[in-house]
Amino acid sequence: MNISKSAIAIALATTLTPFTSFAFDKESDDIEHITVSSSFRAQSLAQAPASIAVIGEQKIEDQAVQHFEELIGSVANLNFSGGTSRPKYLQIRGVGERSEYRGAPNSSVGFIVDDIDLSGLGMAASMYDVQQVEVLRGPQGSRFGANALAGLVYVKSNAPTKEREHGLRASMGNDDLINLAGYSSGALAEDLSYRVSIEKHKQNGYRDNLHLGRDDTNGIDELSGKLKLHFTPDEDLTIDFTYIFADNDNGYDAWTLDNNGYNTLTDKPGTDNQRSYGSALKVAYDGLSFAKLESISSYTTTEHQHAYDGDWANADYWADKSCAIYSDDWDILGYESCEYDYLWDKKADRDVWSQEFRLTSNESSKLFDGTTDWLVGAYVSRLTESNDLESFYNGWEDEILTSEYVANNYALFTQIDSLLPRAHQLSLGVRVEKRKTDYIDSAADAFGPSETMWGGHISLSKVINHAFSGYVRIARGYKAGGFNMGLPSQLSEYKEFDTETLVNYEVGFTSLLLDGNLSSRLALFVMDRKDQQVNASQQNPDKPQQFTIYTANAASSKSKGIELELNYAISNQISIDTAIGYLDATYDNYSYSDKYGTVINISGRDLAHAPNYTFSVGATYSNDEGVFANINWSGKDEFYFSDSHSERSDNANQLNAKIGYESDTWSISLWARNITDEKIATRGFYFGNEPDLDWASKKYVRYGAPRQIGMTFDYNF
Repeated sequence: MNISKSAIAIALATTLTPFTSFAFDKESDDIEHITVSSSFRAQSLAQAPASIAVIGEQKIEDQAVQHFEELIGSVANLNFSGGTSRPKYLQIRGVGERSEYRGAPNSSVGFIVDDIDLSGLGMAASMYDVQQVEVLRGPQGSRFGANALAGLVYVKSNAPTKEREHGLRASMGNDDLINLAGYSSGALAEDLSYRVSIEKHKQNGYRDNLHLGRDDTNGIDELSGKLKLHFTPDEDLTIDFTYIFADNDNGYDAWTLDNNGYNTLTDKPGTDNQRSYGSALKVAYDGLSFAKLESISSYTTTEHQHAYDGDWANADYWADKSCAIYSDDWDILGYESCEYDYLWDKKADRDVWSQEFRLTSNESSKLFDGTTDWLVGAYVSRLTESNDLESFYNGWEDEILTSEYVANNYALFTQIDSLLPRAHQLSLGVRVEKRKTDYIDSAADAFGPSETMWGGHISLSKVINHAFSGYVRIARGYKAGGFNMGLPSQLSEYKEFDTETLVNYEVGFTSLLLDGNLSSRLALFVMDRKDQQVNASQQNPDKPQQFTIYTANAASSKSKGIELELNYAISNQISIDTAIGYLDATYDNYSYSDKYGTVINISGRDLAHAPNYTFSVGATYSNDEGVFANINWSGKDEFYFSDSHSERSDNANQLNAKIGYESDTWSISLWARNITDEKIATRGFYFGNEPDLDWASKKYVRYGAPRQIGMTFDYNF
């Protein structure tokens, strides 16, 4: 039995052991105190008829999490693609982008921070001063529309308080890690409170550039902050304002020709920068006689740049290699020192504006004898993005492309939630969305597609007794069609691709047992995707230095799986958290042509970045003397890196731990991540990038961070 299977066996044993003795002493209104805030109406996690993982502030603290990247392994059936310095591209249940080197922004996984849409920009995801993170699995077509085909990540920061609260945090660790953060909260006036936080995070990036003699070419240098205001001028009116910023000035020197993982040879290390500034204004008015009126306005502006040294080496390295010289008929005439220098650089400016209005029923306007809540709303958004892409091959311009993109979305939505006899509840929601886009670029490509899409859900839930409840749910999501810009001639047939739809069938159960000490959530799902949009890639046979990633439609795919989460308080001092995901996601029918025109059929094969299992098992200890400790073991199965080749990652496990002491006002802790120093693959390619090997295709892998060790001091006053 290998280590991953052992881990799953331990996780299952941990999950099932407590069920040997049941106790039903809790009242139904005590079942769950965790609130889900990403739905239209705040509701308890136990009552939410969907597969949702909620990671609270305490768990974030227990695991010494600094960035959302470090939480991914704790969520069942969540994966990411490590093609950037921080995760931008997420996959939920195997659905989601793996890159966006080309193409208009069109995320399958939504990423929202305090009502500010950062979908596809998840690098701005510090976990400092965060109340909780919610991961909604499955399509959210009635609530979030086109940008939530696979699901949604919702980050909720701590709210302003009337009582004064202040805190400081300092961390240091290997790789020259320095992290400084602080927050302040309190009342500015009787009806106005505030909260402000700021964090500076810097480290060298766990890679040594042997050619330049530097250890910071893949470094992390991030400054982020938030300001929140809560204003209640009268009992009927509430105004919440949020402002966030993230200034990430990160390096990108992540790839090696020999797959050693951590010693690079580039002479022009890349960058991965993102500067995002966002604001949201939420106004809630209860003064209407028939409904509550809510308005949510948001605006985000982002500058981002992604650049890399595409030859992954330097002039001296290539000069020591021998490359073939060919005739016009491709006969080898002889050999000479290789000359290979390739630089790829893309800059983009993105602005996103949105406005949403909602009317929600109150006690006087409920339908059907007061049993049914209702909601109606309207949404409009505008996204503009300009791109400036350039690449250079052996000192010459290889590709220059500038583009302008505009997407306007208009949506109407409604939802009803009705109490039925025998403790049943019915929820029905639908969203109709119109999307109009315009695109033009310097290569004379121009597109202006317009389409109308719809999504929604219907769910029936039931409180079985004071310990058990269950639900069934059908949800439909959609993702707009689009286009690929700047494609080489052999890929011209893929200029445009169609809208994708996903229907999710789900059954779930929640329980609270053992005097409320054991809570569990179980979801079983089947997903049916039509006109699936897939990331494909191809090397240009005439320009082997060009590696094109584009989007195409596959016929369809089927997915089925399980998500099981369990929280067990063994005693006042010890608790255990377990999350297990199983996923079987395969293509029904999909084939493509490689760069030589050969048809490759992968029907029946697993989707890329869709491991068959994910798991996380954690234990936390704390005593009255202030000593605390946490250990967490997470892992995932091997998975295909891409739909365009058959290379796979290895299965991976990661062991993390934290131990420390806390008083009423301060704490100090030691923590370690990836204690066993395992090489964990996050991204992989299969193509030719070595001219001395006649551009023969081979496997290249990027690995995540090695062992990390650090110390954190917290002071709250």
